[in-house]
Amino acid sequence: MSSLIWLLIALPLAAGAALAISGTRLNRQAPALGVLVAATTLGLAVAAALAGPSASVPLFAGVRAGVAVDGLSAVMAITVAAVTTAILVFSAGEFGKDENRGRFFGLMLLFAGSMLVTVTATTLPLLLMAWELMGATSWALIGYWWHDPERARAADTAFLTTRTADLGLYLAAGAAMAGGAGTLSFDTLPHTASPWLHLVTAGIVAAALGKSAQLPFSFWLSRAMQGPSPVSALLHSATMVAAGAYLLLRLHPLLNATDWAGPVVAWTGAVTALVLGVVAVAQRDLKQLLAASTASQIGFMVLAAGSGGMAGGTFQLVAHAATKAGLFLAAGAWLTALGTKQLPALRGAARTHRLVGACFTVGALTLAGLPPLSLWAAKDDVLASARAQSTGLYVVGLTAASVAAVYSVKALWYVTRPLPENPQAGYDTERPGTRRVPSASAAPLLVLAGAAAALGVLALPGPAAWLRDLLGVPGEPSPTAWELGLSAAVAFTAAAMAWWRPFSPRTLLPPAVVRNAEGWLHLERAAHAIVGRPVMATARALAVFDNRVVDGAVRQAARGGLAVARRARRLDDAGIDAAVEAVGRGGLAVARQTRRLDDGGIDAAVSAVASGARSLGRWARRPQTGLLHQYYAQAAVGFFVLVLIVLLVR
Repeated sequence: MSSLIWLLIALPLAAGAALAISGTRLNRQAPALGVLVAATTLGLAVAAALAGPSASVPLFAGVRAGVAVDGLSAVMAITVAAVTTAILVFSAGEFGKDENRGRFFGLMLLFAGSMLVTVTATTLPLLLMAWELMGATSWALIGYWWHDPERARAADTAFLTTRTADLGLYLAAGAAMAGGAGTLSFDTLPHTASPWLHLVTAGIVAAALGKSAQLPFSFWLSRAMQGPSPVSALLHSATMVAAGAYLLLRLHPLLNATDWAGPVVAWTGAVTALVLGVVAVAQRDLKQLLAASTASQIGFMVLAAGSGGMAGGTFQLVAHAATKAGLFLAAGAWLTALGTKQLPALRGAARTHRLVGACFTVGALTLAGLPPLSLWAAKDDVLASARAQSTGLYVVGLTAASVAAVYSVKALWYVTRPLPENPQAGYDTERPGTRRVPSASAAPLLVLAGAAAALGVLALPGPAAWLRDLLGVPGEPSPTAWELGLSAAVAFTAAAMAWWRPFSPRTLLPPAVVRNAEGWLHLERAAHAIVGRPVMATARALAVFDNRVVDGAVRQAARGGLAVARRARRLDDAGIDAAVEAVGRGGLAVARQTRRLDDGGIDAAVSAVASGARSLGRWARRPQTGLLHQYYAQAAVGFFVLVLIVLLVR
């Protein structure tokens, strides 16, 4: 039975690595192979969810690498595999033969495989390896079109921001070891001795909030929009951004072990849901609106994790994955066809491409939280848990839900308007449009739209009780009739206002608030000012110290040694000549022989040692290029080799 779970995570990792390495050599076969591997992985995920396998192998002394499929990980594994399959089917028609399709489909499978390891890991070291591989592949996918400097910088920004937060996992691992949780199993983390317990919790919370683009890390999600649309769909739905929320749901007992972690996480999620919702309302770029809405919707999951709503958070995660994947794929289809993602230029896009428009409409109404669609029911489950903790949390969450209706209907209003007199004037602003939607786009869009609508069945009493039993939380709060009615009324009212009275954000909010919201609160600029510039200034100061003090001392020592050697040689020459004159030709011959021995033997040996040291120095300098992506590629290869060792050497 354990072979099933190893196969579940090994298949996408191994196939993804092989495809990525093959590059253009398998360009024609890459889409079919990628879809086949993803579909097979989905079948394995369903089988693992039914069987519930687990396995554990030695990793380090006293530390094991454990994996298991239980209630939460079973739901997540199926969600990740299903969404990945749909997105790769869409990508088969999105990427032409002139693209490096082997590298793209390989990286997408590696990305999904790392998420599968994340959701099945039961020990911190294995989670760390998957977390690192996820970061490396996300960086490569966001910067897939690396020849564009702007896209490369966007990938670096996303990577560095999440990487900074990821250091929390290393802090947590070190504190857990110091606090007595030597096995680093998730089950032992809540029992870490104080004060190490607080460091473990703080590290986990920081890493999760960074990965899920919660405040103050949200800005990296905006920069991630520079990647291809299928990358945005996968990254924003079932992987990476969802990974942080999943980790908080998985380690909910750790949050409960401290007095402060639950409230901090809950309020961070609630405030992010509200504030990033306002940011979404202010956007004029469709992908930027969807990106801000992702941070906002993930905020509801984080709110659920902090307030003890395991079932509501899981329901929200699954429903949002289907909804947001479909919306991003629809936006990508329009970008390919029309060459733009600006909302004013997309007027009438749903009328021009009706199938895409119909699927986008379903997704947007679901995102708005309108009953009886899935995110309406999911939000009510989350809000029920929030109300059980704090009335303030409930009010903020309900307000964020009303804002969600506004930004969703805003996007829908633009794409369903009648076509302007000259629609072509707004097209092709970002790339030349093809004026057609690939036929391969239809099936995944329909499946995801259907899932976004139909998953609302999980809110019915029977399925809701089944989900709570599956997750092992049968006694969690559930929404009452008045809560369901209130949230529906709020959503319909906000949606109606946004639809019948189209407005500019400037008519509702002060101009300063609108400017800040349009620029994602200028969080990236603040990060550069608070973190980036001080770090770079410190690095430059250390470089100057190294060049002038450390290297200067070494150079001065070398010059001093050379001067002493020359002086000694002059004294040596003078002494030998004096001896030669004293003892005659015989003494001179002996001295010359001695000197040849010195030059040919001792000096040769010294020169050989010096030459060897120089050669070793040249080899050691080769990987030290100063280029961040090369350093991280080396680390990613190392982690990948470790994962293969864990999987194959058992």
